[in-house]
Amino acid sequence: MDKFFLVAFLAVAAHSLEYKGYGGPILAKVEPVAYPKYHFEYGVKDGHTGDIKEQTEERDGDVVKGEYSLVEPDGTIRKVQYQDDGHSGFNAIVTRTGHAVHPQPAIPLAYGTYHH
Repeated sequence: MDKFFLVAFLAVAAHSLEYKGYGGPILAKVEPVAYPKYHFEYGVKDGHTGDIKEQTEERDGDVVKGEYSLVEPDGTIRKVQYQDDGHSGFNAIVTRTGHAVHPQPAIPLAYGTYHH
């Protein structure tokens, strides 16, 4: 897919150069593109703020696989596992675990009352 975009870009660049009056053959130097392959991991665990999340991802050519998770404000954990093989699109599976906890709303006092 990347090669298609490179060829399309070069064709557009060559077309625009011809119409700017440069004329003659257009020479373009195409740099070799490295094979895309990587793996990374990332995580945060801040007990003070409650910011807890992690992610891993790896790529080998057109295939990308990864997952991430985070603690939602309600205390549940959202986990997303995803992949893209370069042909069938981005696919994700999202799960949520745990029991949501919501704080009780504050009950406003009636106007003019005073509690000590």
